[in-house]
Amino acid sequence: MPQLHLYVSDEVAEAAKSRAKAAGKSLSSYLADLVVDEVAGEWPEGFFEEVVGGWKGEPLERPKQGRAERRDRF
Repeated sequence: MPQLHLYVSDEVAEAAKSRAKAAGKSLSSYLADLVVDEVAGEWPEGFFEEVVGGWKGEPLERPKQGRAERRDRF
């Protein structure tokens, strides 16, 4: 498995370490998950169940949009 090396400021490194610890992961595992999430181009696991299907209120209704406004040409 390839290794990636990167350089960040001390502040970013400390924030990443703190977030990894809060997530119960090693820094390497935490950063690998971030890269995979950003690069893979897929929806996160459970996204549709938690976000899209997670609405608990009244059904949303879109009001009539009316006509588009006329604008002057350039």
